[in-house]
Amino acid sequence: MNDPRQHNKNGPGLSRRQFLKGTGAAAATTALATVPLRALAAADDAGKPVPMGPGPVQLELQVNGKKMSHAVEPRITLLDCLRNHLDVTGCKRVCDRGTCGACTVMLDGKPVYSCTTLALEAQGHDIKTAESLIGDGKLDAVPAAFVKNDAQQCGFCTPGFVVAMRAAFNKNPDAKPAEIEEALSGNICRCGTYQQMRDAIAELCKNQGKGA
Repeated sequence: MNDPRQHNKNGPGLSRRQFLKGTGAAAATTALATVPLRALAAADDAGKPVPMGPGPVQLELQVNGKKMSHAVEPRITLLDCLRNHLDVTGCKRVCDRGTCGACTVMLDGKPVYSCTTLALEAQGHDIKTAESLIGDGKLDAVPAAFVKNDAQQCGFCTPGFVVAMRAAFNKNPDAKPAEIEEALSGNICRCGTYQQMRDAIAELCKNQGKGA
């Protein structure tokens, strides 16, 4: 009886050595073919952006008037970069899906969800978080109005609300209460302090967002 482990030299099959030689040659050919592609991807002489990653890359961000740098993976969101790497924890992680607004920051003056913005995208832009609304130990008029009118409870949504509201007043100091409420439509308060927020808005609108 023939041993099935013995290869039939006259048969149509490949020997183990032939198989290894063939796969080795194929792998080498593939590697050589990708070298020019990698070189093209890294080339910046045509003005195209240079791909980053997949490992950590060095970022430099302008946060609340300060330059901050850290090496993070390209997939990291601005929210995670701020909280976990730069120790800027004013923006909160609540939904992590871009639906509640608790993570709102200002990017060049515009309110954005930091949980759906990549840290890479924020390079070269001016980032302002809730921490920017405290200067020289004094609260900005918006959070001060929140405190005065008891417009916060658990506090998780508050940073997003005050940042979005400050951005709205910066854009239009003469905004009416209805316009400010519209600007806050992307923010949710699960505790339901909307009436107290309306009181704060009414007070701020009387003074162009500058407080009493």
